[in-house]
Amino acid sequence: MTNVTSSLLLAVILLNFFILGTSRLGACIRVVALQGALLSLLPLFLYGVNIHSLLLSAGALLLKGWIIPWLLFRAIRQVKIRREIEPRIGYITSLMLGALTTAIAFIFADRLPLQPEHMQSLFIPAALSTLAAGFLMLITRRKAITQVLGYLIFENGIFIFGVLLTEAMPLMVETGVLLDLLVAIFVMGIVMNHINREYSSINTEHLCLLKE
Repeated sequence: MTNVTSSLLLAVILLNFFILGTSRLGACIRVVALQGALLSLLPLFLYGVNIHSLLLSAGALLLKGWIIPWLLFRAIRQVKIRREIEPRIGYITSLMLGALTTAIAFIFADRLPLQPEHMQSLFIPAALSTLAAGFLMLITRRKAITQVLGYLIFENGIFIFGVLLTEAMPLMVETGVLLDLLVAIFVMGIVMNHINREYSSINTEHLCLLKE
C-alpha cells in the first residue's frame, strides 16, 4: 500500500471525528462529500489506472462527491434547518465513543488472519471505524437528514471493504451498490419531505405518531 493510500485512509478516519463532533449540517454534508471524494481515489492508487478502476472511481466521485451532497443541500434549504438540535447523545460523548470504536477497530484488525499484502495496512481499521461512526450517527441523531448522513458514512465503510475486492467483484455488482445508495437517498428525501409537511419538523421521533 502506497503512502498516498495510507494518507487517504487516515484522512477518512479523521473526518469521522469531525462529523461526530459538529452540529452544523452544512459542514457535515461538505465533510461527507469530501470523504466520499477521497474514497473514490482509492481504486486508482490501489490498482492503477485501468478501465475498471476508472469507472468505479468516476461513479463514486459523481455520486458521493457531487449528486448526493447537492440533494442534501437542497433538502436543508427546503426545510430551513442549519443545526442538529439536542441529539440523543452529546457531541463530546459521541467523540469519545468514536475514539473508543476506532481503537477497537485497530485492535480487532490486528488480530485478523489477513493476506500478507493487507497486514499492517489501514484498510480494515478505516473500514471498521467508518462503519462505527456511521452507526453512531444513525442511533444518536434525531434529525432525519443527519441520519441520512450516518447512512452515507456507513456506506463509505462498506465501500472501503469493497475496494479490497474490486478485482474479484464484477463491475455490475459494484454499480448496483452505488445505485442502491442513490435510491436510498431518494427514499429518505421523500420521508423527510412528508415529515416536514405534516409536522413542520424533520425530527424522526414524530414517526411514532404516524397512523395507517
